[in-house]
Amino acid sequence: MSLHQERTRRTLSLGIDTGGTFTDVSLVDRADGREWKAKVPSTPDDPSRGFIDGVKKVLALAGAPASEVSHVFHGTTVATNAILEMRGADCALITTRGFKHVLEIGRHDIPRSANMFSWVKPTRPIPPQRIFEVAGRIDFNGAEIEPLAEDEIRAAARRIRGKGIRSIAVCYLHAYASGAHEERTRDILVAEIPDAQISLSSEVLPTFREFERSMTTALNAYVMPLISDYVGRLEARLRDEGIDTARLLLVKSNGGVTGVDTIRHEPIQTALSGPAAGVIGAQHIGNLAGESKLITLDIGGTSADICLIEGERPAITSEGTVGQWPVHLPMIAIHTIGAGGGSIARVSDGGLAVGPASAGAQPGPACYGRGGTEPTVTDAHLVLGHLPERLLHGAMSLDIDAASRAVERVARALGTSLHDTARGIIDVANNNMIGAIRVVSVERGHDPKDFALVPFGGAGPLHGGFIARLLGMKSTIVGLGCGVLSSKGLLIADLKSDFSRTLLLRPPYGDLSRLDQLFRELGQRARDWLDAEGIAPEGQEISRFVSFRYENQGYELDVPWQGEAISQDALARAIDAFHALHRRLYTFDQKDAPVELTGVRVNATGRLAKPQAAPIEAGASVDDARSGSQKVYHSGEWLACDVYDRSRLPIGGVIAGPAIVEQMDATTFLLPGQVCRMDSHGNLIITERSAG
Repeated sequence: MSLHQERTRRTLSLGIDTGGTFTDVSLVDRADGREWKAKVPSTPDDPSRGFIDGVKKVLALAGAPASEVSHVFHGTTVATNAILEMRGADCALITTRGFKHVLEIGRHDIPRSANMFSWVKPTRPIPPQRIFEVAGRIDFNGAEIEPLAEDEIRAAARRIRGKGIRSIAVCYLHAYASGAHEERTRDILVAEIPDAQISLSSEVLPTFREFERSMTTALNAYVMPLISDYVGRLEARLRDEGIDTARLLLVKSNGGVTGVDTIRHEPIQTALSGPAAGVIGAQHIGNLAGESKLITLDIGGTSADICLIEGERPAITSEGTVGQWPVHLPMIAIHTIGAGGGSIARVSDGGLAVGPASAGAQPGPACYGRGGTEPTVTDAHLVLGHLPERLLHGAMSLDIDAASRAVERVARALGTSLHDTARGIIDVANNNMIGAIRVVSVERGHDPKDFALVPFGGAGPLHGGFIARLLGMKSTIVGLGCGVLSSKGLLIADLKSDFSRTLLLRPPYGDLSRLDQLFRELGQRARDWLDAEGIAPEGQEISRFVSFRYENQGYELDVPWQGEAISQDALARAIDAFHALHRRLYTFDQKDAPVELTGVRVNATGRLAKPQAAPIEAGASVDDARSGSQKVYHSGEWLACDVYDRSRLPIGGVIAGPAIVEQMDATTFLLPGQVCRMDSHGNLIITERSAG
């Protein structure tokens, strides 16, 4: 019986995650937990087309009318790709006289992976000829020491208007202490250019460090027209489909969601939108499996996103980057590399290399039959027998001959066999990902052996067994709907926003009234935001954080502020937490050194209702779940490999590798020597046979 035929009206929620190759869609009935999922090709020329294609497909699968959708959650890479590919809007920057070249100067370092002799400073999103200086000065305490030159702002506005520019960033020295000059500048700009889109640093990132604040504000202006247009197209397409009363919520880089009005004004908040949703979903899977120490691995067609979770929440950083640029907004600490199913293999001066170039959605891997000829990671998996020749429940056929021809070209260049070359492609891709996992684990004081791996995305479960074995991890957890987990993560996300401000306190600290005042101000802003988002008081949660550093250090660490009281005792407890965190991350602390407080942050969380858990549909026996067999190439020989239909596996059923587990949205590969058990939540728990 379809939902449309049922008498009881259901409240449906949609989650849509747009990736580089596929757009993943999840539909859930919040009343009984029933789920439907779909995958459709992404449409890079206009992601809103793939978005609405997925919506229509999943509603058709459910037999549900569009009018029953109450919420639409979306994870997007529009801002991310615009920054990475440097195809944002032409925009201008108005700044304090004498600070025109802050963006150009930047920081006097180069990327760790770069060659210092050949590295070239990347082109800035706003070139110097579109940066305008005006007189006026605020000091670091927020007091005006020079009036704002309003005539100079008007002159700059006329020049900006003459260039046809409509997106403008405003970043004045010490605006984190007072936004008065920036707010007045906005008033003047709106009067001169009524249709201007304006980004103020005092609203986007009211913290110190001029380069990072200027760059984050500039990037906000850089992507604002694109995101505004994109959100408008989404709303129009949803209305056209009859989803005209549902609320559209976009996921932010901190793992929360917010309404479109916030995103239109602060689009840089979506810089890591898509990857953040996947982490939320992966943590949910880990919780169901009883694991709190997780390393998540999201492998799509273009990239691999890695995150470490220890405890209740993923780690949050305020020193993140997008591409080559610092974006110092609170975001989930995700490390991304160019390694995915569409990553192209090639022979370089150093031998076999894989990625970061990708075949993307169009034309895709050679085996997709869409005109692609480059050898990719997916082609290598197919050649080795890790993939069946039909995917998406038979809706998509793979061309093994095309994959073999593509891989053979690399084999000839290397002088190796077809299958050894394909295995080499997989090994290189795996080791690239292992290097990225070590960045978030070993380099931050964590041993991967203490963690469970949660692979997801279309290609994640293909690589999970290899990577967990190479790192000696305790287990691999492959959740239900792992191939569309980012879209499922959207459906369990909460509303979140962070409010921060710079505050410098040095020992002996003395009067803490300014700290108390800032916490109160930011807390009120947080509650006002939650009220505006329609969150009832019982669903509101406010958390406080402070940033510390040792004297003369150039970076800070954030620690929670426990309780409501602002006192010397509470400050001492926060400093003790800072010492402990510094010791864990860097193996030492400096308890005898002065500790400086440099900033405060208030996190606002609005709890949203979560879907009810639906009963797990399971089969009667492992034998009944066996759907076929094929050969896989492993360690120089061909081995028999059973293929299983995941939807027919029984709870508690155990299968041994080599084996392939099929489902609509992903394929899981078990290596010889590994065993897989399906738990009561439908998770596949993969361990080494010797580990039980």
